[in-house]
Amino acid sequence: MAHRKIEQEIEKLGLLRQAPRNEAVTALRKALGDRVNLMVAKAAKLIAELEIQELLPELLKAFDRLFENPVETDPQCWGKNAIANALRDLGHRESPPYLRGARHVQMEPSYMKPADTATTLRGICLLAVLACTDLRREEMMRLLVDGLTDEAAVVRAEAARGLEMMEGEEGALLLRLKARLGDDEAAVVGQVFDSLLRLEQDRGIRFVAGFLKSPQEVRDEAALALGSSRLAGAVDIMQEAWESTRSVEFREVILRAMSVSRQERALEFLLRLVREGRAQDSKAALEALSLDRKSPEIRRQAEAAATQAGPAILGLFARLFN
Repeated sequence: MAHRKIEQEIEKLGLLRQAPRNEAVTALRKALGDRVNLMVAKAAKLIAELEIQELLPELLKAFDRLFENPVETDPQCWGKNAIANALRDLGHRESPPYLRGARHVQMEPSYMKPADTATTLRGICLLAVLACTDLRREEMMRLLVDGLTDEAAVVRAEAARGLEMMEGEEGALLLRLKARLGDDEAAVVGQVFDSLLRLEQDRGIRFVAGFLKSPQEVRDEAALALGSSRLAGAVDIMQEAWESTRSVEFREVILRAMSVSRQERALEFLLRLVREGRAQDSKAALEALSLDRKSPEIRRQAEAAATQAGPAILGLFARLFN
């Protein structure tokens, strides 16, 4: 068999965006049956992008095929990932393919030990199934509970996001439970806090604030979640935490969180620190403000505060806001 130039073939598929629809449909139907999973993945992405609804049956057929001897037919799950995304984007609302993907584990050889390459697929399908019309709410909630205990951090984080999407008191309670139980991955903890605050709003502030005295990674995630929530009630709590902690690193995290909050009182606090704070605090506050350096108003106010603080801080402003 002649050696195929897969990259060139994939690039050629991309040209179908400008091709007549009939030509694109024919070529993409053929590509879905290709033995190379990268070709299948590219075809699936283009089908979703071009909104070719008539190829839904072929997408489902290709999805099933890639579960047969999956390590050989679809290494790294690239094909299945792309098809699951395409099915979701095209509005497929029947649960069987998503349920299959949400439960799939694919162990493949890796440098140290076999690795599960289906984690992204499980995350995609776990969220996609929530839009299906053939499952009851309680069945979806069971899937999300299973997701919260998945071995893969990405799936646990997506399960937390799924509980947020489902809304309701039971979702908020499950997120509170997961927060109390903790997680080995800081990113999962952060997603739990983020989702809980979006669900509970002001009612969740005190709960998340209770984690500001936790070990480093958890307290950092709690502070950043409070800031990202952009809830006005979180500003006083963050300021109190900043004033009470002796950790230089945590103080910097809190200042970044206050900057992200975009609350007027948080901005005033940061500007006052730039103008009047000790050199270390003034520098940290200016670095936090620089997260929003593209805002002309933030730039103007930060420059005015740095000017009042003196040449050293003004020089830092020039470097940070360039």
